[in-house]
Amino acid sequence: MKGVTVADLLAATGGTLLGGEAQTALEHISLDSRTMEGNDLFIPVIGEKTDGHRYIAGAFAAGAAASLTSQHDKVPEELAAFVQPASGETPRALIRVDDTVQALQAFGLFLRSRLSMPVVGVTGSVGKTSTREMIACALSGGLSVTQTAGNSNGQLGVPVTLGRLDETADIAVMEMGMSEPGEMARIAAIARPDVAVMINIGVSHIENLGSREAIFREKLHITDGFTEDNTLIVNGDDDWLSTLKGQTRCRLVTYGLGPDNDLRAEDIRSDGKTTAFTLVLRGGTVKKTVRLSVPGEHNVMNALAAVAVSQTAGVDTDASIAALAGFHGFKRRLQWLDGRDVRILDDSYNASPESTKAAAKVLAETACAGRRVMIFADMLELGETAPRFHREVCDCAAALGLDLLITIGRLAGEGAGASEELRRRNTAYAGFADNAAAKAALPGLLRKGDTVLVKGSNGMHLEEIVRFLQETAL
Repeated sequence: MKGVTVADLLAATGGTLLGGEAQTALEHISLDSRTMEGNDLFIPVIGEKTDGHRYIAGAFAAGAAASLTSQHDKVPEELAAFVQPASGETPRALIRVDDTVQALQAFGLFLRSRLSMPVVGVTGSVGKTSTREMIACALSGGLSVTQTAGNSNGQLGVPVTLGRLDETADIAVMEMGMSEPGEMARIAAIARPDVAVMINIGVSHIENLGSREAIFREKLHITDGFTEDNTLIVNGDDDWLSTLKGQTRCRLVTYGLGPDNDLRAEDIRSDGKTTAFTLVLRGGTVKKTVRLSVPGEHNVMNALAAVAVSQTAGVDTDASIAALAGFHGFKRRLQWLDGRDVRILDDSYNASPESTKAAAKVLAETACAGRRVMIFADMLELGETAPRFHREVCDCAAALGLDLLITIGRLAGEGAGASEELRRRNTAYAGFADNAAAKAALPGLLRKGDTVLVKGSNGMHLEEIVRFLQETAL
């Protein structure tokens, strides 16, 4: 965000400068008053539990150059020392707007207008971050790439991301997520992707959207404004995304395992740590071997999406395949760790039915000296469908032949209780109400040499279980 000033912010938002200087430089956007990087614009967001306006003084004290406000019509006494400082000190700028979130989004649109590079938008119910990273990796085979940092992908995160992109790069890859009706349309209007990738339509946030069809319709807003010059890349094996064939006003590219896809994978081999497959292009006339340093069929799908994007961007296919071999995954996303006496497959960052079944399959494919154990905690935000999906995950764990299933939380425990497959196969099982109870029992349940998958929603704080396994002797 170089060459941007408070004057630009005022023009983009229609805000009023209550104090400070219009020529003040702005280089970063922050939603956290404690983290400033230099020449920051602080955005005080009014949330359910707290009002960010309480922290404007703290943001200024931490080094923020400017702040929005929707709560003041003049400089309040507690901010006067920052906005109207003693002679020789640099004044902070305070800008009045009607709504700080809407102003942030308007500023994001201004930042997007400054970008001359093409933008790739990535959305889906499961695996957005991994797919985005693999796309960036594949593109790096021929282009300089800038992308979303972390998972800043919603109506607050997308404008922040636009402020962080390297404007000198050849191409940008942006993660675009939604959790409520109308959100994708808002962020698509800000990010204005040139290429869109839709990886799947699952049940994440179904509590807010009501059905998979509603989720599909909402995510499809990523293509708002698309013409025949734009490209939409979709998972052609997904039952909802496959209905787009012949129905889009833009170019459509499909990928998957099915024979009708433009790019498909055959002969998939995975050992629980790495994966290899044959990439089939151009109706079967071109076949190439792809080797990945990450496990699982879901990563094969991610790699197919990445190659499809790199081809659309004009990157040589062989170069993008070679670059993909350097992708090694993320912390807390199917990450292999050494425990004190067990091997840990840490997939505790978050969970959905689809990603949990995929993780269980990776565990089942892994060569193990001891037993295969799955620690499964509640998957959140599933609404009325939660009992069914928790039961299905337990059915899947049993059907895959895992040796021991341990559940944490009410939903996971009820799912195990309802699992006929778990009983039919006589799979060993133990259930606990919370992490504390589970930790007290784990030394008696696990054995030296076991391989343990840890999977659940981020709100279940399974990093506590992972840390316990890393530190505790059996």
